[in-house]
Amino acid sequence: MTAAPSLPDDLDAPPHWVEGGGIEVLPRIFEDAITLAVLRRPLSSDLLAGALAQMRAKRPLSFSWRGAPGDALRADLLATLHAPGVSGPLVEDIATLAEAMAFLFDTDNVGLRLRVLDAPMCPRFHCDNLPVRLVTTYLGPGSEWLPETAVNRDGLGAPRPDKPPIVTEDGAIRRLEAGDVALLKGSGWIGNETRGQVHRSPAGDHGQPRLLLTIDPG
Repeated sequence: MTAAPSLPDDLDAPPHWVEGGGIEVLPRIFEDAITLAVLRRPLSSDLLAGALAQMRAKRPLSFSWRGAPGDALRADLLATLHAPGVSGPLVEDIATLAEAMAFLFDTDNVGLRLRVLDAPMCPRFHCDNLPVRLVTTYLGPGSEWLPETAVNRDGLGAPRPDKPPIVTEDGAIRRLEAGDVALLKGSGWIGNETRGQVHRSPAGDHGQPRLLLTIDPG
């Protein structure tokens, strides 16, 4: 007999995520119950022009950086990004998010990756083995995530034939929009070891490219 899926004990528990259009939504990631905080925001036409320039370039963009956010990060971005003449607003937005991440988590350094992806980077639902990560998609489909009530955690980890499906409700899969700034708690957050936010690269978009930024504190 197949074992029943492991579901949360309290299906009526309040949501473990918060969303809003104000910057004050992001510090709520420090609340014990919250594993996902999403800042909904529109992107300016100038910023989108810089993002589009990265998508249209013949050479795929892959930028990695670690250090104290500030003028050095801005300079390295301008030296690396395609079409730097139109990429100033994009550079400023990335630098601002990096500085906000450092301030929010009281750290001198951040690790940052900016990439154009034309295939899912992490197509399987998973949770990150780190304390927290900032994720934002400038263009293309955003990352997908699951409410805890739709997760069978027995299915997480390396796939095996005997593992059950991770998703217990296909209709519960949610997706971030382009421009959204999301903070996702991982299993490395003290006190959140068994509740890392489950997410994946967007599925079903047939290789639609996306410009993805991730930032880790420390």
